[in-house]
Amino acid sequence: MTTAVSSLLATLPGDRYTDPENFRREQERIFETAWFCAVRSADLDKPGAYRTVQVGRESVLITRNRRGGLRAFLNVCRHRGARLCTEQAGQVRRSLQCPYHAWTYDLDGALTAAPNLTRMPDVDRASYGLHTVELREWLGYAWVCLAAEPPSFEETVMDGVAERLGGDEVIGHYGIESLALGRRRTYDVAANWKLIVENFMECYHCATIHPELTEVLPEFADGFAAQYYTGHGPAFADEAEGFTVDGGAGFARLPGVPDTHDRRYYALTIRPQVFVNLVPDHVIVHRMIPLAQDRTVVECDWLYAPEVVASGADVSHSVELFHRVNLQDFDACERTQPAMASRAYRKGGVLVPSEHHIGDFHTWVTEQLADPD
Repeated sequence: MTTAVSSLLATLPGDRYTDPENFRREQERIFETAWFCAVRSADLDKPGAYRTVQVGRESVLITRNRRGGLRAFLNVCRHRGARLCTEQAGQVRRSLQCPYHAWTYDLDGALTAAPNLTRMPDVDRASYGLHTVELREWLGYAWVCLAAEPPSFEETVMDGVAERLGGDEVIGHYGIESLALGRRRTYDVAANWKLIVENFMECYHCATIHPELTEVLPEFADGFAAQYYTGHGPAFADEAEGFTVDGGAGFARLPGVPDTHDRRYYALTIRPQVFVNLVPDHVIVHRMIPLAQDRTVVECDWLYAPEVVASGADVSHSVELFHRVNLQDFDACERTQPAMASRAYRKGGVLVPSEHHIGDFHTWVTEQLADPD
């Protein structure tokens, strides 16, 4: 006798998207333990440049030191706990100085000066430097991890990318670390971060809300997202010349992209907060910064060959395509967020077959929040 297998899977219950305590646990057990893509390395273009990023419940300060390397620290003065840098981005000459009592740190986080410090011989400068945060550079971005013992970057980040794309070498074809920033847009989305991840992972909605995208990628009108398959990249429409809002020509193919990946679109999610979109002539990177159970900031970078950006070429046609997709997606997430608190969604909803891979994401989130045995 054959047992029927349901074509529907249950989702997470609604309170996983609305409960402040659940969000606090996600901050503690996901965003403060995993590798978090914080900033594009090229944004810190000279010594003393810095950016601050919210990672879980912590403000993290990333700066370039005098030797040209990137360093990351908790953005907290060791004296009385004041926020060291209050701006999102800035530039200092040689040191970081707390605006409260003027404790001063070099760009490697060492305590170098403070008012009347010479009268306090018991203050060990080495012991009162800034708290260091682990940092790795990959794909042209700085990734940080707050964990005391960070997980393997190779196993949790790089292997996941290779698994989705069907090989270790595929991501390297696009030379992301050498691309230049053509445009950046920041979106403040009134929705839980998981709704945004779920939306990006599936294309059951594409025929409904993404007319421009399905004109360029007709396969998406059938409802199966690129991420449903390992190594799969939907092909451009025959009449589409490039990945642009009107299907017009884009730019020359990035030099490392082989014929097998030409005129195709690849998408991947890097848990917990990065989306990467690969097309022959540019790359789009989304970085999510979850700020509350119902608020997520998304920073989106459009990256092109350096000569394209340096020439002043008009990138607006390719930017406009995914900007519209972003607005359509984020509007859908914001329309979904209020219903997560409804009694109708108390036990959650369902995933249809083309969304079953979202179930793996739900399982991963649940496992991260589980109490140790």
